[in-house]
Amino acid sequence: MKTLTDTFKLHNGTEIPGVGFGTWQTPDGETAVNAVKKAIESGYRHIDTAAAYKNEGSVGQAIRESGVDRKDLFITSKLWNSERGYETTKAAFDSTLKALGTDYLDLYLIHWPANKKQSDDWETINLDTWKAMTELYKEGKIKAIGVSNFMPHHLEALVNTEIKPMVNQIEYHPGYTQDETVAYCKQHDILVEAWSPIGSGRLLENEDLKKIAQKYDKSVAQLCIRYVMQNGILPLPKSVTPSRIEENTHLFDFEISDEDMKQMDAMDNVGFSGMTPDEMDL
Repeated sequence: MKTLTDTFKLHNGTEIPGVGFGTWQTPDGETAVNAVKKAIESGYRHIDTAAAYKNEGSVGQAIRESGVDRKDLFITSKLWNSERGYETTKAAFDSTLKALGTDYLDLYLIHWPANKKQSDDWETINLDTWKAMTELYKEGKIKAIGVSNFMPHHLEALVNTEIKPMVNQIEYHPGYTQDETVAYCKQHDILVEAWSPIGSGRLLENEDLKKIAQKYDKSVAQLCIRYVMQNGILPLPKSVTPSRIEENTHLFDFEISDEDMKQMDAMDNVGFSGMTPDEMDL
């Protein structure tokens, strides 16, 4: 990756820009509109949102006001947990399209897997949801389909269906790299995306990361995003501060050494959100 618009190729041939702009926890309204417009102005062409973020309308507004053609942008959204299932997935997808003001999505994800804590039929729920998404994909309404926060045991049933997931978006950052899930995804040609690549800001004051970042004359945020990239993972940094949105695009003029990568690999888990897929009861 040498620019924001360099791409990964998904297993169905779809190309996805290798750095995305995240909008989790970005307030709806003017804040979200301005943040997304600034991101597009700064060179991002990959925008990630979700129904649960309650800002799809603002993301869509920002895209329309950006002056960039829809076809030149890669837009992701996600199905919320209360809408899992065959019919409800299709209805939720239509609502997302309407909110975003577009007639197709580039990528649609199941936001969280159903799990044993929620239902004895968790695997059937996931499969019924996936069936609906597969049909939407085959109808041409979505260019790529995938999941978010799925661990290997959640993925097993889906990888044996007609069309396996193309993406798995998981929490991934220094100190929390979910190696087993990443290895499983790579084995099955599923691209891993990293939400919270800077630990939702929890890593910014880490003294070890500050010392490493200083070597490269970079911020801790830039260091963490670059770390994700060098591990072959697609990062989704987010910010609502214009200067930081711009700063987070300056990722291609340095490379973290093997020694520093190993030090970051060995970090204690200090940035974890606490959200574990099998413990989620939403």
